[in-house]
Amino acid sequence: MKPQLTPTVVKNCQAEETVSSLLAQNPTLSPGEAVIQLFGKKEKTGKPSSDADHDLKPASTQDLEIASSCGRWGPTRPGELFLRVYHDVLCCLEADPLGGVVSPALIGTYGSIPLSVIAPLVDLIRHMSNVIVRARKEVLFATCSWSASDAIDLISDALKELSRRAGARGDRVVVKIIFDKAGPKQFVNPHQKVPVEVFTGGKIKLPHPDEIPNLDLEVSSLHVPLLGTLHAKFMVVDRQIGIVESNNMENNANMEMMTHLEGPIVDSLYDSFLITWYEALNPPLPSRNSPAIQGGFSTSNEPSFQRLFDQGDAHEQQAIVEDGNKAKKHLAPHNPGDPHYDDTLAAEITRVQAMYSPRPGESRVSAINRHLNDTSKSNAGPTAPDPEPGREFTPYIAHVKEDMPMAVVSRRPHGSPSNADAFVPQNEAFLSCIRNAKQSIFIQTPDLNAFQLLPALAAAVRRGVEITYYVCLGYNDAGEMMPGQGGTNETFAAKLYKELSPQERTLLHVHWYTAKDQSKPIHHQFSQRACHVKLLIADGHVGIQGSGNQDTQSWYHSQEINVMIDSEATCRKWREGIERNQNTGIYGRGSQEDGAWRDEQGHEAVGATKKSVPPVSWVKGAVGMAKKLQAKGGF
Repeated sequence: MKPQLTPTVVKNCQAEETVSSLLAQNPTLSPGEAVIQLFGKKEKTGKPSSDADHDLKPASTQDLEIASSCGRWGPTRPGELFLRVYHDVLCCLEADPLGGVVSPALIGTYGSIPLSVIAPLVDLIRHMSNVIVRARKEVLFATCSWSASDAIDLISDALKELSRRAGARGDRVVVKIIFDKAGPKQFVNPHQKVPVEVFTGGKIKLPHPDEIPNLDLEVSSLHVPLLGTLHAKFMVVDRQIGIVESNNMENNANMEMMTHLEGPIVDSLYDSFLITWYEALNPPLPSRNSPAIQGGFSTSNEPSFQRLFDQGDAHEQQAIVEDGNKAKKHLAPHNPGDPHYDDTLAAEITRVQAMYSPRPGESRVSAINRHLNDTSKSNAGPTAPDPEPGREFTPYIAHVKEDMPMAVVSRRPHGSPSNADAFVPQNEAFLSCIRNAKQSIFIQTPDLNAFQLLPALAAAVRRGVEITYYVCLGYNDAGEMMPGQGGTNETFAAKLYKELSPQERTLLHVHWYTAKDQSKPIHHQFSQRACHVKLLIADGHVGIQGSGNQDTQSWYHSQEINVMIDSEATCRKWREGIERNQNTGIYGRGSQEDGAWRDEQGHEAVGATKKSVPPVSWVKGAVGMAKKLQAKGGF
């Protein structure tokens, strides 16, 4: 049967009951028991097919009206492109109502984004730690890789401070943390509680319960053997703030991306966390009867945040730079082991920006280089010139208050080595954006090699759509050489260019990540500069940000979480932030013949992957895949 928006899917989307609402009515239920009550024991009612997307017909006007009735858009109104993508996402749910790891009634919603972060990993965690210490009721935290690092030290410090503040108020705060961990026990039950002696040990380094007497901390792990990794990275605090990010919890050289979300979208993320946790909640969550849709909290109401926009939305990033320059003399950095928390988001922004401000006698590019080396534990020298005024690195990007249509477009974990589990909300959102775009597609991702992308991108170019994508040179190359893994970024780019005529190639632009302090890409094998941002923007106003890469693992196996928005203003600020905080667009452009990066003398980057054929490539791939599946892998 051809995929379509069926009456069953419409009924589920318009239902009043969700996993969250059932737990609010009966806190003794586990999320898994709520799932069974709503959707039965069988997770999938149909076999997902990698070919299903090819059978999907363009939505008619009536189809779009029905799809619109399935969302809870509040004061916002989705545009046509957003609705087409949303419609196609919903068509996946007949086979699996929870294929998006969220109750269908909470997929289509709305909210606001006061802050986006495009920065090294530790700068994202600085914001997360500030949000944690301000919690009043609960912190829900999901991620993939978890290993001893500056990131974990910042979170551990924040949990200790949260406990201290809760004790001073006479309160208790519930904290749930879940991460990916593959092991023999996962063959029995993919969800495993992590004992105190394990999560307080040297590898995980969370505080012992005795150090956080006013927190009720539970830690769990999730992995669906063999390849069903928990790759979703998000946090929900007090059911008022949602964080969706690209980063793991480890030390690395990655540039990352995060969005801070508020409004009803937080209820969707809350529901996603419950489904991800699945097992009994002990104790139950305090905010179960306080949904975000009831309102009562907004960063945009803070006077200090409003002052960022006193001279208009177009000026605020320059104002942030100026504030950081003024504050660098008296603001101590917020560091692991020496935390300095701020009471407002505006104060956070200034403190982080001060870390990028030049010291006396230091050029701006040297200041950026110093900070990137500190966060990546490397010693790469700067090769780029000083950024021009107005092009300074601004890691924290403030957004003026705007309610916008949103949708959660995620996927479940799939353990089987086959790549058949393809017709899922995340993948369909990506493909539908590409299929329905009329002007442009922008993508940034570490790897781009999912096999369905090759025909989709080629078809879009032939329709006259301009395609620009930024990828990382050498990211997990060894693992990507394994059979079924899609190949390296260089291989995929060469295949895509080969599909196109010389005239068509003028619409395809492949760029290789180049850090803000560099004038050429640095291969990932050197662990000095890399990019882990996951972002897609269609026609300049529909954006998808989250944990999902454009590679085989994320498309067909890992659990992912992504949020789709419909906002020209926010997408424009994201693109501006991408260009301000890296030099990929300036120095990273690949050849219009095969996509490869070469310098002015025609030489490829040092370390660029040379072509190899089986079985040599398979041996390299086996070694790389083993590394990829380690706790500190490249997910």
